[in-house]
Order: sequence, then C-alpha cells, then structure tokens
Amino acid sequence: MADILVVEDDSDLNRIVRGCLEDYGHTAHKAGTVDEAFAVLAGGRVDLIVSDIMLPGVDGFGLAESVRALDADIPILFMSARDDFAAKKRGFRIGVDDYMVKPVDLDELALRVGALLRRAGIAAAKRLEVGGLVLDADAVTASVDGRDVPLTVREFNLLFKLLSNPGRAYTRAQLLDEFWDPAARTGPRAVDVYVAKLREKLAPCGAFSIVTIHGLGYKAVLA
Repeated sequence: MADILVVEDDSDLNRIVRGCLEDYGHTAHKAGTVDEAFAVLAGGRVDLIVSDIMLPGVDGFGLAESVRALDADIPILFMSARDDFAAKKRGFRIGVDDYMVKPVDLDELALRVGALLRRAGIAAAKRLEVGGLVLDADAVTASVDGRDVPLTVREFNLLFKLLSNPGRAYTRAQLLDEFWDPAARTGPRAVDVYVAKLREKLAPCGAFSIVTIHGLGYKAVLA
C-alpha cells in the first residue's frame, strides 16, 4: 500500500491517525514540524501527506507551498480545526487536494486517503513492470528477466520515479531536492553520476531508456 506522511504536532493525535492508516494497510510516517516533514520527505518515498495547518514555526500553508514548488503531483490533505472559508480557500488555492475539519472521523479519513491515491494513479502494490524489468517498492528490489540487479536505495528511488511517469521530464534540481539531503550541499552533477550507474546496470533491459534533456535533466522513454 502507500507511504503516508502525517504532519501533526499533537503526538497523541498523530499516533492515532497513523494507527488508523496502518490498519488500512498503509505505512505511516510521523512529523511534528515542517522541518521534520522535510527530513522524512528527503529520506525516502512518500505517496501522500496528511497535515495540520496550525504547526509550530512554519504552518501547514507554508508546508504545502514548499511541497508544491518541488512536486506538483503528491496529494495533500489538510486536517485542521479551522473551519473558516478563508482557510479552506487559501488551502485549495495553493494546491491542497482535500480538507477535513477536526475532529475527523478516522474511517472517513482513510476513505478519502484511498480516493486521493486512486486519483493520483498510485498503484497499491507498488510494483512496476517494464519489459523484463520488475521493480518492487516494498522490498526495494529490481530484477531483469528474473535476475536480481543490485541497486542502492537512491538508485532504486530515482529509477522508480522516472519509470512511474514515462515521458515526463525532471530537472536535475527536482531530482536532487527529492532524493538528496539538502544539508549535504550536493551539486546537480551528482544526478548525472547516478543516471550513468543506472544505465550501466540496466543495459540488458531494452524496454526503456533514460534520455538526457540537455541543459535540463532526464526522462524515461519506453521502447
């Protein structure tokens, strides 16, 4: 199922929401602040964000704006005590996909999460098959024609991202922001190094290619 980030500074409510989502088969990650949320996002794959608005420091609006600047597609659901139209209007204008007013019905929350995931086209099994290549996101494994291909977690996540959206171009900056720690101050050319490694390791698979878009970045093209 999906990896869901719950951004809520009330630790008890955060635990309850995560428990509900896990009961529905998802993997739930915890964050109490926007900084913690971005640490989770930088550390691995997140399919959907459930966030409060009233957070210490930067609020949920700031989180949503920052996420949207990096990723236009990841679903965001606000879960807030604010029931005023102005808050809802602002949320939807900056790209939030759904809005629930506290106290929320947990089963309804899980149903709305499921609907957002379906709308986003995220496969429940997290398995991609392209020709002889099989990517299993739960096990973080790759194989070509039944033979295991050793990939690092970052290589796997980068490949899964490109093949999940074939034909879509990603800039080096977008990929760097998503898969590298901002504190590491890694340059955009690090992406080139990883793409070169992927091309070498997956040379036996002719079902797709990772195409360089000069001056911009990369995209996966199916054969």
